[in-house]
Amino acid sequence: MSTPSWQEQVADKRRRLQEAIPKEWLITPPPDDKLYRMDIPETCGILTSRELEITNTADVAVLLQKLATSEWSSVEVTTAFCKRAIIAHQLVNCLAEVFFDRALRRAAELDEYLVQHGTVIGPLHGLPISLKDQFPIKGLETTMGYAAWIGKFATEDAALVQLLDECGAILYVRTNVPQTLMWAETYNNVFGRTMHPHNINYTSGGSSGGESALIALHGSLLGAGSDIGGSIRIPSHFCGVFGFKPSCYRLPSYGIVNSLDGQETIPTSIGPMSASLSGIKVFMQAILSRQPWRKDPNTIRAPWDQDAYALKEHGNGQKLCFGILWNDGIMIPQPPIRRALEEVKRALEQAGHTCIDWIPLKHGELVANARSIWLSDGGADYKEALVSGEHLINSMNPDADPLDVPVFRRPRDPLSSFQVWKLSKERRKLRKAYLDQWESTKAVTGTGRPIDALICPAAPYPAVRHGQTRSSFYTIPWNTLNYPSLVIPVTKVVPSLDTKPERHEFLSVDDEAVYNMYDSERCSGLPVGLQLIGQAYQEEVVLAIGEIVTEALRAKST
Repeated sequence: MSTPSWQEQVADKRRRLQEAIPKEWLITPPPDDKLYRMDIPETCGILTSRELEITNTADVAVLLQKLATSEWSSVEVTTAFCKRAIIAHQLVNCLAEVFFDRALRRAAELDEYLVQHGTVIGPLHGLPISLKDQFPIKGLETTMGYAAWIGKFATEDAALVQLLDECGAILYVRTNVPQTLMWAETYNNVFGRTMHPHNINYTSGGSSGGESALIALHGSLLGAGSDIGGSIRIPSHFCGVFGFKPSCYRLPSYGIVNSLDGQETIPTSIGPMSASLSGIKVFMQAILSRQPWRKDPNTIRAPWDQDAYALKEHGNGQKLCFGILWNDGIMIPQPPIRRALEEVKRALEQAGHTCIDWIPLKHGELVANARSIWLSDGGADYKEALVSGEHLINSMNPDADPLDVPVFRRPRDPLSSFQVWKLSKERRKLRKAYLDQWESTKAVTGTGRPIDALICPAAPYPAVRHGQTRSSFYTIPWNTLNYPSLVIPVTKVVPSLDTKPERHEFLSVDDEAVYNMYDSERCSGLPVGLQLIGQAYQEEVVLAIGEIVTEALRAKST
């Protein structure tokens, strides 16, 4: 027999994904001119009133409590999210793998355990959790959007999958990613393009774009993503969900499939995405409670630090001082992003905190350093993954000529080990310079300590049309610095408030492009989030301060 072509392999994979969808969960496809898809899960008739109540419960802590008290069974909760995930997939093409039979078997086991023992099996008991298509599960494929990886079935679970299982989570879907992962949009030759649920002409972000779209539509309340340059934070900001990039090696990455696998100078961070901040906290606490360093040799031995979460070194959370980065000196954010920063500043000041302006330091150098490190293989990693003959995607623009290779996608000459060492030395100096600037703010905060956290855009724009994202200048620096970053939804685009200012001078070519692409009417209603940044390995501090920021925003809006 001849070996199937990559196109035939893709066709077979898509067929198997479609056949895994129960026929009774199929909906009438919305017309192409139905751009806004957020309302369809409520109106399509597939979900019962009980299932709508379950899946509309955004607060993960509330859902876990109802599961623990048997108010809702694991089977009915899992069924509800399986159904809603399939509805979401039909609306925005966000899934790469579904495995509902094993999920429902696990749910039944957990219900039986609760009856027999009168207690939950772990902190995530009965909670359906989605996974980005990077986390192998024994017996399933993890293609990560590569045709050549179709048919490769995992022989063991990734470390995070093992820990989620120990915590009582129910795994039921994996979500779509861009080919190579190194995009702020989501499209590949295997599963196609994931769209934004608020407007399908816009991108949901990347590389965790399937995850963000699914969570926005409440096909999941909590999922696991990964981030090497913005891959959790950009899609979270675009789709209006919470997303958290911890410092690298705080959560386990052992066993995942990945691009640039083996590159550990600026590595991938594993982190949660959720419809609620409680979901982010629950995920972090649950995984850390299982001592992940016993399954991943790279994971640091750092259990959940309750003193740090109580902000004991940050005035116990009273009268905090925030730095605000209004722009990075490279691209000035569009009006909705600026307004979000202003709203957060006003809310924090009304809550009794203070804010100071943050002057960007070497952000262009931080980005250049990271990109040089990631591209140091001269494209060998991508070539190895394309052995099936599948072409490398060089543009996310649906109308792009596949033979046209933009300058930024042309492979660089590979670097020697010594050249990579020099980049590592440069990164070390950049980290020291940023640390010194952070510490120097002690002289101006009025609290006797440096700023407690930094607030900045996650991108210079809300979600953009497919193929229009620019370089991730607002997220990459925090990977280079290894700082944890939490994306918090703040507002939505309001054309009457977010009018386009007149500008004739620009900081860069990218700055001018960002200015010219803004159209307040076209992006009306799109979500806007911001990043909350802390220093390296201060995950608990960032999450606790995140609660303060969200509460300040909530108090201001009431």
